[in-house]
Amino acid sequence: MTILSETYTLAGGVEIPKLGLGTWFIDDDKAADAVRTAIETGYRNIDTAQAYGNERGVGEGIRASGVAREDLFVSTKLAAEIKDYDAATAAIGNSLAKLDIGYIDLMLIHAPQPWDDFRGGDYDKGNRHAWHALEDAHTAGKIRAIGVSNFLQSDLENILTHGTVAPQVNQVLLHAGNTPDELLAFCQDRNILVQAYSPIAHGTLLDSRHIKTIAEKYQVSVPQLCIRYTLQLGTQPLPKTANPEHMRSNADVDFEISEADMATLRTLDERDYGEHAAFPVYSGK
Repeated sequence: MTILSETYTLAGGVEIPKLGLGTWFIDDDKAADAVRTAIETGYRNIDTAQAYGNERGVGEGIRASGVAREDLFVSTKLAAEIKDYDAATAAIGNSLAKLDIGYIDLMLIHAPQPWDDFRGGDYDKGNRHAWHALEDAHTAGKIRAIGVSNFLQSDLENILTHGTVAPQVNQVLLHAGNTPDELLAFCQDRNILVQAYSPIAHGTLLDSRHIKTIAEKYQVSVPQLCIRYTLQLGTQPLPKTANPEHMRSNADVDFEISEADMATLRTLDERDYGEHAAFPVYSGK
């Protein structure tokens, strides 16, 4: 599982492990055990968010892991509804207090619009205010790197034009069957690392006949193929699981997908999220 020891280097020089653990839908009272188990397995990159309601548990797991703080990379996200400098500053302080791990390695604006108006109104000014709060926390050493999540090109341009620090990360929905090529190219051209959340499409790709066929060719599982796909795109996957066996399996991706199969996976359209389409990130609205 060599992937657990490999890193990308963000703009600004901060190193981030290439494989991370997502914690969406892991309850706060279960998060500590999940995070501690992941770290014991070899994970060094843990992702949470204010909206997940589990920052306290994630911090507890990190403190209980026995691994030195400087050897871990911990991300969280500013709630999507916060589009005001003072509220953002207070929320950053709350995350630092709940995590209780000294500092945050990466903090993102969770979405360019509040969830109840996702892909809706104009929040450019509010995003600039929230970004300024992140910049100030970054300058103060409270956060080592800053970025965004679910931002489209126009949202990124707003920050690039008006900010003093460029986003170092854009965390987006990216998986085999949903590859936003233009956004990916835009970010890569500007040295913005793309993080891929839900690299298995919240589990819906487990039933994909096309992806199963390719996975069988490499004698790997569908999740392993999907995680490897995002890595070969140069992105940083964040598969979510609290299952120790899945943690180990998800990290066992030391194989190479051929160029032809990468092209096939890149052109697939697998965006039927079923019941999960109720969530804004899967509905696209």
